[in-house]
Amino acid sequence: MTASTELRTVPQVMARLQLGRTAVYDLLRTRQLASITLGRARRIPTHALADFIRTRLDQEAAS
Repeated sequence: MTASTELRTVPQVMARLQLGRTAVYDLLRTRQLASITLGRARRIPTHALADFIRTRLDQEAAS
């Protein structure tokens, strides 16, 4: 798997964003953060996390 196709777990995303479990699942539920489901597990592609952060930074800069 290349770096652009790596998958992160919810706890890894929680640590990266310094958010709680509920907040991360809210982002997933509202589709602000893209994910895939493998069986019962949610996985977040690394590029989706980077896109989410970039989008948020752009929104903050535009405010």
